[in-house]
Amino acid sequence: MSGRARVVTRFGAELILRTESGELLRAVSRRNLVKHGPAHLRVSVCGDYVSYETDDGDNKAVATTLEPRQNVLVRPDHRGRPHAGAANIDQVLIVIAPRPSPDWGIIDRYLTAIAALSATPLLVINKSDLSESPAEGLIADTEALYSGLGYRVLRTSVKNGDGIETLREHLHGRTSLLVGQSGVGKSSLTRALDPGLEIRIGELSAISGEGRHTTTVAHLYALSSGGDLIDSPGVRDFAPYEPTADDLATSFPEIAECAHDCRFHDCRHRAEPGCAVKAAAETGRIPPSRLRSFLELEGNSA
Repeated sequence: MSGRARVVTRFGAELILRTESGELLRAVSRRNLVKHGPAHLRVSVCGDYVSYETDDGDNKAVATTLEPRQNVLVRPDHRGRPHAGAANIDQVLIVIAPRPSPDWGIIDRYLTAIAALSATPLLVINKSDLSESPAEGLIADTEALYSGLGYRVLRTSVKNGDGIETLREHLHGRTSLLVGQSGVGKSSLTRALDPGLEIRIGELSAISGEGRHTTTVAHLYALSSGGDLIDSPGVRDFAPYEPTADDLATSFPEIAECAHDCRFHDCRHRAEPGCAVKAAAETGRIPPSRLRSFLELEGNSA
């Protein structure tokens, strides 16, 4: 038997596939599904579409061909080498919360990675019921900063249900990737979006043999309300892999706009005279946090 399926998750050398009929299959993958290109792009990852084959009476399939990707999220691993984490993403939800306090640097690095994907970003301020949190001022500043730059910001609360239905509408018909720091409530948010998900998590655990689900690798879930949601592991930090100048211009539009007025066309916005970007930061037109993020990323760009 053969067919087309989507990669739900990868654990070690094995995969779990979701067929077009919704069946979950445990599978192995050919060593290199793609013969040419960088090594990190030759293997299948969560969100990929593959062709598979299986013998009659054998529940273990073999992924034989990797279909062309819409995009793939790449980040450096602990050795600085590129690592592909998820593919075919339409939208990325950056989840923040009053606790742990939002890190503007991580938000900016995620936005730059999203620009490389040509995906739609959505900032989700979770745990909005914690309105008396000491971090509420920072949350308000974060909301004002990014909504002022044109990014969509949505507040949600699993506890009282605020914003859940609106978020569910944003997910309908799309493949969305859920990212954020550890402890911001991504897993509880996932369960609130689809109360029936607990059953499917149990089915996934039974097939993988990995025990009850904890988000240590990316998992793709079909939402009963429509759309696919990729839940990724929580992070302490994040960095995109070698962002391009175009990625930075897209994710830092206010800096790109001011850069046109710099004295030198190749201004790096560091110590050059006549730098319009530095002048804008000194007057508050560009938030200092955004300039710090830009300079850090620009120094690591391809």
